[in-house]
Amino acid sequence: MGQNTKTIPIFFAVDDGYVPYLAVTLQSMLKNASKSYNYEIRILYTNISEENKQKILKYENKKVTIEFVDLNLYLDELQDKFYTRDYYTNTTYYRLFIPNLYPQYEKVLYLDCDIVVLGDISKLYNVDLEDNLIGAAHCEVMGLFKEFSEYAEKVVGMKSYKDYINAGILLMNLSEMRKIDFQSKFIYLLENIKFSVAQDQDYINRMCKGRIKYIDSSWEVEPHPTDFPRKEKDLNIIHYLLIYKPWHFDNVLYQEYFWEYAKQTEFYEQILEQRSKYRDIDRARDIERYTALRELALFEANCVGDDREARNKQTVKKSEDRIKILEKIENLEKKGMFDVDAEDDPPTIILQKEDVDYLKEKRTSRIKSRIAYTVGEVFLNDLLKNNKLIIKEIKGMENMINLNSGAIITCNHFNPFDSLAIEKVFRLSKQNKVRKLYKVIREGNFTNFPGLYGFFFRNCDTLPLSSSKETMVEFMKAVNTILQRNDFILIYPEQSMWWNYKKPKPLKNGAFKFATRNKVPVLPIFITMEDSDIIGEDGFAIQEYIINIEKPIYPKDDLNDRENIEYMKNTNYEIWKNIYEDFYKIPLEYTTIQDDKKEINAENAINEENSEN
Repeated sequence: MGQNTKTIPIFFAVDDGYVPYLAVTLQSMLKNASKSYNYEIRILYTNISEENKQKILKYENKKVTIEFVDLNLYLDELQDKFYTRDYYTNTTYYRLFIPNLYPQYEKVLYLDCDIVVLGDISKLYNVDLEDNLIGAAHCEVMGLFKEFSEYAEKVVGMKSYKDYINAGILLMNLSEMRKIDFQSKFIYLLENIKFSVAQDQDYINRMCKGRIKYIDSSWEVEPHPTDFPRKEKDLNIIHYLLIYKPWHFDNVLYQEYFWEYAKQTEFYEQILEQRSKYRDIDRARDIERYTALRELALFEANCVGDDREARNKQTVKKSEDRIKILEKIENLEKKGMFDVDAEDDPPTIILQKEDVDYLKEKRTSRIKSRIAYTVGEVFLNDLLKNNKLIIKEIKGMENMINLNSGAIITCNHFNPFDSLAIEKVFRLSKQNKVRKLYKVIREGNFTNFPGLYGFFFRNCDTLPLSSSKETMVEFMKAVNTILQRNDFILIYPEQSMWWNYKKPKPLKNGAFKFATRNKVPVLPIFITMEDSDIIGEDGFAIQEYIINIEKPIYPKDDLNDRENIEYMKNTNYEIWKNIYEDFYKIPLEYTTIQDDKKEINAENAINEENSEN
């Protein structure tokens, strides 16, 4: 074929509405690309204005050529065969025609337009495909939800969902694709099989399985809220797929990179204008579509038999990160540092009082809260259905049902999802019909937690603490108002989260101070755990929860505030201790070195004394 090894052909498929985001992609890619290569960029389209073409053509220089390729005539006979849904358009199919359209190329890159490229794109192009048809990265979202995993295997026909790739960043071996007459096979499948979830991506996975070169995940970083932020050196391409688009949603993981390059384009003001016009109702619609997509995947997977070959169960290696956390917990217990989190929180940004609406007095706050609870209910039900959160038994439900006043709910804290277990109990008790459940959270979780979890932290009736005294005054006012109007507040009085730690830890005064001053009860809940037979992705057994709801503890009329705080705190701790010892059949003992324990307990007592004064 004689393709120039110093020339890299790169293809995009776009319509007029996505041109501003194409500009961001080009800006980032060309700024970080090696100057040792020439770049031939072709933009496949059926509808782009001349004005937008001229703006994109400004990226041409001695090293970069850009050509717009009108596919209207070429695709005319196939348009009615394309199946599209929601935010998908026919442009998603265009990449499948590149092998026949460009016989002069042996290998090309195809890139979606909802990306930023932080790495040198020539390094991706120079990946050796050998005789594989394509090179691509694993699709992370397929492993996040069981319905997607089963769809990839049962419907698309992948041996494992882990083999399913995201086709938004695609290295295409055109010479090998032409050998198998790839385009004809695609048209045949298009006419005989309808893939309805990821559409063209499903076809690519089906046709190329067994001949895929899996590239490093740094070239397909998906900003899912469950992902831990990666270092910049591990970010070659960020793909803002599905609902994780910073030009529509706030607090998307890695959004700062998108805005950095957007500012360098002449489309920046247009993108900002589109962002300002995107309403909460539009975001709610996007979230509903994403939920519907998962339901569709489940429906499709349930419509076919599981005809895959039996697979031997693979032993999942225990996560090194999780092992390190367990080691840190062990060391913290030895040092008596019970109120220190074992896992790093997001960096704390000081929460100013004007940045939080504790009582949801603003209309926009109430709208966001409704959206958050709608999405949150789907999220919670999904965790329960897929056994990522297992509630084996609830004991003492009547103790929550019979409460007819505001209350402080206390609970041990050992998992990011344990608050969802309390939320589930709250709903099962039907108390949600007459009152709300608020949750006290850390400052950094409110101000700086990314993605979907951050959205929940900011909008699901949370009460963030703050290092600002002015904000804490508003926090205290909100706590008093909430309790006096007979709502509940969930507080973790241990003030730390230790993953899967079964013992109750020493308690702090705060929860009991709120209860005493507002003359409301404390409802002590202690969750015990045991291994299920399901192994999580971290290699550890997912825990089955037994939620123990004990009788409420009321402040006594014959005690002053300080005495009541001590009485309620000590009673709560004893209740937890008794549940622990009764369930695990062992006495509650800590590994804390005695001298250190005394010193630390004395220091904690002094700190608490100072905080009360």
